Amino acid sequence: MFIIKHSKLFFGISALLVAASFVLIGTKGLPLSIDFTGGSILEVTYTNERPTRDVVEAAVGAVVPNASVTLTGERGIIVRTPFLEDTDREEVLTALEVDGALFTEDRFSSIGPSIGEELKRKAFVAIGLVVVVIIVYVAFAFRRGDDEARPQVKGPSSWVYGLVAVIALLHDIIIPAGFFALMGLEVDTLFVMALLAILGFSVNDTIVVFDRIRENLRENADRKRSEDFGETVGKSLEQTFVRSINTSFTTLIVLVTLFVFAGAAVHNFALALIVGIIVGTYSSIFLASPLLVLFGRRK
Repeated sequence: MFIIKHSKLFFGISALLVAASFVLIGTKGLPLSIDFTGGSILEVTYTNERPTRDVVEAAVGAVVPNASVTLTGERGIIVRTPFLEDTDREEVLTALEVDGALFTEDRFSSIGPSIGEELKRKAFVAIGLVVVVIIVYVAFAFRRGDDEARPQVKGPSSWVYGLVAVIALLHDIIIPAGFFALMGLEVDTLFVMALLAILGFSVNDTIVVFDRIRENLRENADRKRSEDFGETVGKSLEQTFVRSINTSFTTLIVLVTLFVFAGAAVHNFALALIVGIIVGTYSSIFLASPLLVLFGRRK
């Protein structure tokens, strides 16, 4: 199959994207939301014409130093500040009444610095645990417990399947993180939830392909057919390619609809999922299976 034959090309594309993501994260950094740094966030929607960003930022900055103002929608404004007490919040609301402009308060939330650090730690722990559980599950699911009945069944060991799956998963979370660093988008708990969802989606797609490879290996053994492992993987990809593309495409339709029509609060969440689904589909087809062939042939 074309993918297996030109695997070096796809390895190079993945390596380039991952390297670029690391460079972006290292140079530009990932802007952390108040979920991880602590602070307060206030979102309002003006009834009529919205004041300019500079005017609002100057008015709020006179009350609370180090405040940032972001425009959202046609008349909305999001104000991010250090942690605010109730009295400070009232002063910020008063400052937003620029030239008597009327508005409605849509959202206000505050998180202390200690809670933010705890959330950051738990986010790393959650992602790490998911990766470990996935590699153990894949290794268990693809264990060669039937080798005694079929000693002629060939193929990589179960731990190779698990290792390849984890390499693909790391690929699938590093690239969305690099994309967020490139766009300067804030990373919050919803972003972490999106990464966990991406891990689940990607490993499901990868396992479907791996399971087809295993079934074709068993069929070759039952029929006493000698076939190069790369040919078996290529044939398995052909049998699952349309299924993977269709599943990803229908999922993307939902996510794009969510991104376009949902509120600003879930825009980054939907965007992270969109990027992750695209990258995850690519890795399941163009990265994981060629890697399995590479490791399988070396074995």
